[in-house]
Amino acid sequence: MNCSLQFGSEKIDYTLSFIDRKTLGIAVDPDRNVLVKAPLGCSLGKIEEKVRKKAPWILKQKAHFLSFEPRTPKRSYVSGETHLYLGRQYQLKVIISKTEEVKYTGRYIEVYCKNKNRAKLLLQNWYMLRAQLWFKKIANPLIKRFENYDVSPDEIEIRSMKLRWGSCSSNGKILLNPELIKAPKACIQYVILHELCHLVFRDHTKAFFDLQTKEMPDWKKWKYKLEQLLS
Repeated sequence: MNCSLQFGSEKIDYTLSFIDRKTLGIAVDPDRNVLVKAPLGCSLGKIEEKVRKKAPWILKQKAHFLSFEPRTPKRSYVSGETHLYLGRQYQLKVIISKTEEVKYTGRYIEVYCKNKNRAKLLLQNWYMLRAQLWFKKIANPLIKRFENYDVSPDEIEIRSMKLRWGSCSSNGKILLNPELIKAPKACIQYVILHELCHLVFRDHTKAFFDLQTKEMPDWKKWKYKLEQLLS
């Protein structure tokens, strides 16, 4: 059942389901959907009262997940554009050539292609290859540290995602967005560490953030940097 309520200037939409349970539960998933599970026979008035009471927390959770949504500006992939790599800006050069490859040198990323329309695909493939190289290097020492908590990811996979920088599945697989390769190394460390913390604590509880702060005291700085740089 789809429901909604107005909280100040914010409208909160939520999906309500009735199940065999004793208490009412509210959750916000990484896609910012609000899920409410209520006991059988619970009145709609009581449910709305509970959602309204939890509204500040709901909005905070939605804002948190929103910060993980990539908002990289659209690019035309033509000479003269600036493109990021590991936090640095490079000027793009599209060069017509018999061979196809991507190089970065000085302050330029050079895309050699047979047709200018191939520049986007070639650069995206290059970013993916660089992500595969760097994410593994950055993740390995962090994974080693989290062995102290008796956890280890089942797998780390690089996958294009429209709504997230990273995610951690219930079976321990960590997904990372290749777009992260455009951010500084510390921003990549922050996202990986955030997902590793989810192997210890599934939800964003105080204990979760305490652990994240213990392992990366300046994580807020790099979270903010990531939001500002790729927005």
